[in-house]
Amino acid sequence: MTIRTLAAALALALTPALAFAEGCNYDTQAMSCADGTVYDAASGTCVATSINS
Repeated sequence: MTIRTLAAALALALTPALAFAEGCNYDTQAMSCADGTVYDAASGTCVATSINS
């Protein structure tokens, strides 16, 4: 086998692993808001709460 054939075989063998590693980015952070505010998922920001008693 030539070097070119071996390099192509190696690239084809590693492609699924590299694609899986690239697509699995589950880096999430917890959102915390100041007192008197809550997180609004629609706007992606903290909004003031209104207390209706």
